[in-house]
Amino acid sequence: MTPQPVLNRVLLAVAGLILLGGGLLIIAAGLDLYRRHDLTPPAGWPLTASDDVLLGSGDRARWSSQGWWWWPAVIAALTVTALLALWWLLAQLRRRRPSRVPVGTDHAQQGIQLGHGALSDAIEAEAEALPGIDSAKVRLVGRPAHPRADITLTLSPTTAPDTALEALGEGPLDHARRSTGRDDLSAETRLRVSHHKAHRAA
Repeated sequence: MTPQPVLNRVLLAVAGLILLGGGLLIIAAGLDLYRRHDLTPPAGWPLTASDDVLLGSGDRARWSSQGWWWWPAVIAALTVTALLALWWLLAQLRRRRPSRVPVGTDHAQQGIQLGHGALSDAIEAEAEALPGIDSAKVRLVGRPAHPRADITLTLSPTTAPDTALEALGEGPLDHARRSTGRDDLSAETRLRVSHHKAHRAA
């Protein structure tokens, strides 16, 4: 799995846990579950009764006395956070994966589609068979009408990057374009180098 999907899943998990925890706290306080079930929350636990508020009068007075700059700074920080969250959401939507890729562009081939998994697996298997490439990960992103191959190659330490890219373009990618009839199939390739332990000479 490439680093970006891992990061996206971690961020989603963290955001989901924060929202879930906050929602459960509010529900427990609103339904007065602690008193109804004779539960004793930990010391300093927020929202333990139905009449509790997030910010008491003392807290509001303390924050209001920070100066004229305090609330504009808070509003600006929240605005930036909301904009970053919206940007991140739109970035995920733009990187959606096509479920099917249309094959060919002429009338005789209309209606023929290829599953994205079959095409990405074929490119991946052929790329891994190339000399100097230890492993390959391929997935299709973008719209079905304009798919793009997102490729990660792990090269052996002695493989030149330009040689690997040339072999990838003339081999797996060229075969994918010709077999699907899609000359517009583009690719974004990331290169890594595998690490081997040093051998000790006797």
